[in-house]
Amino acid sequence: MSAPSTDKIDIDIPHLDQLFIAGEWVDSAHSETIDVVMPSTEEVIAQVPSPSIADADAAVRAARAAFDVGVWPRSTVEERAAVCRRFADELESRLDGMNRAWTYESGYTQAFGEMINSGAGTAIWGHAISVAASLPWEERRSNGASEVLVQRQPIGTVLAILTYNGPVTLMGMKVIPALLAGCTVVVKFAPESQLTSRFIADAAHAAGFPSGVISVLAAGTDTSQHLVRSEGIDMVHMTGGTAVAMEVVKQTSQRLGRTALELGGKSPALITDDAVLDDVLPTLIPGSVGSSGQVCVALSRILVSRKRYEEVVQRLADGFEALKVGDPFDPATDLGPMANKRSVERTQGFLDRAIAQGAKVVTGGARPSDLDRGFYFAPTLLRDVTTDMEIAQEEVFGPIIVVIAYDDVDDAVRIANDTKFGLAGSVYAGDRESALAIARRIRSGAVAINMAGVSLTEPFGGVKQSGWGRECGAEGILEFTELKQILLSGAYSD
Repeated sequence: MSAPSTDKIDIDIPHLDQLFIAGEWVDSAHSETIDVVMPSTEEVIAQVPSPSIADADAAVRAARAAFDVGVWPRSTVEERAAVCRRFADELESRLDGMNRAWTYESGYTQAFGEMINSGAGTAIWGHAISVAASLPWEERRSNGASEVLVQRQPIGTVLAILTYNGPVTLMGMKVIPALLAGCTVVVKFAPESQLTSRFIADAAHAAGFPSGVISVLAAGTDTSQHLVRSEGIDMVHMTGGTAVAMEVVKQTSQRLGRTALELGGKSPALITDDAVLDDVLPTLIPGSVGSSGQVCVALSRILVSRKRYEEVVQRLADGFEALKVGDPFDPATDLGPMANKRSVERTQGFLDRAIAQGAKVVTGGARPSDLDRGFYFAPTLLRDVTTDMEIAQEEVFGPIIVVIAYDDVDDAVRIANDTKFGLAGSVYAGDRESALAIARRIRSGAVAINMAGVSLTEPFGGVKQSGWGRECGAEGILEFTELKQILLSGAYSD
C-alpha cells in the first residue's frame, strides 16, 4: 500500500495504515485500499487499508474467545463500567480531533459535530455508564410453589453496524451499552468513517479492554456481509436503511441470530391551526433539513391544514433560502455537503420522480449556483404533494421536504400514520394538551411536542419498518442481555 496522502488534513489521524483488531493495531491481511474522499471538495485526502474477510474472521475469532473463556462477561458490571468510563474519558479527550475528522470525511459542519458529539454523545454514554450498576441484573422471585433466581446475562458476541451520520454518538447508543452488558463487540463502521473510527479505536486501545473484547473495522460491502453471515456472531445490532436491514435479516435468520435494527423514517411534523409559526420554525427548519437531511429522524413530511397551507409554504421557503450552504469548516455555514456522490444521485432521482408525479419545487432542487464542486444539494421544498407519491412514502436521506395538506385533525393523524415507517415525529400546537392528545395517536417510536428531536438518554427506536428493539437508557443496555432462570426450590411445573 502506498503511504497515506494526508497533506490536506491538518490533524493527526492515529494509525491510518493499520486496523484495530482484538485490541491491537495490526497490518491488514491484504493490500487493497479505500480512498477517503472529502465531500466538500471531492478530493482524495487519504488512503487506508480495506478490511478483508480474513481481517473480519480474525476479529470474530477474538471476540468469540473473549466471550467464551475470557474475563469480560464474567466480571462484575461495576468492573465493566469502570473500563467503559475510561473509554468514555479517552473519547472525550479526542472530541476536537474527531469532530474535525468527521467534517473531513463526511461533510458535517463543525458546529453540528460539537452539538451532536461533544454535547449529545457525552450525555448518552455518560448516562449509560451511570445507570448500569443499578439495573435488575439479578432478582429472586417466589410464587408460593417455587423460588427462582432470574438473571440478566450478556447475549454473547455482537456485531455493531454503524452509519456515517453518527459514528461517535453510536458509541453511546450501541457499543458502550453492549460492553456494559458483558458482550464482546466487533464494531463495523461505514466506509466513510475511516478517520473517526481510528480516533475511536485509539481511545479503546488507551482504555485497556481485555484482548478480543473490541475490534474496529470500517469495511466495505463484501466484508460487512461476511460479518453478518458469521456463525461466530450471536447478535447483529444495526443502524441503517430498511432495504439493507431486510438483507441482514435474511442472513441472520439462517442461524436464528438475534437482530436489533434502528432504521429509517419518514417522520411527520403536524402543525395545527393554532400553532404560532414564529415559535415553530426555529426548530422545524433545522429538524427537517439539518445536516442536509442525513438524519434518520428528519421531519421530512410537514402536515398543515388547507387553510394555512400557502402561509406555511411561504414561511418555510423563506427559511430554507436563508440557510447558508457551503464549506463545512466555515462557522457561518448552516449546511455542508452530502457524504458521498451516491447520496446526491439518490436525492436527485427522488426529486425527478416527484416532479414527474406532480410535485412542484418551491425552492432548491439543485446544486447551489455558487458551488462548482463538492457533493452539495440545496435544501429543497416541494408542494402539492399527495400521500400516494413516492416522495411522501420513501426515505430520501437528503434535503427534500414535502408539505402535505390535511382537512382536519383526524385527517392529519391518518396522513401521519400513512407510511411503512414509524421512527419519530413532532406535533406543533398552541394548546399543549391538544398536542399531547394528537401525539398519543401517532404510531411512532418517538414524538416531540412543540420541538424537533428525540431524547437519547431514554429508550429510542421505531415501529413498523423503522426497526426492532430499543437503544439508549436502561432498556438500551438490557437489549444486549437474555433472561435466565435458576430454579432454587419448589416443584417443577410446565
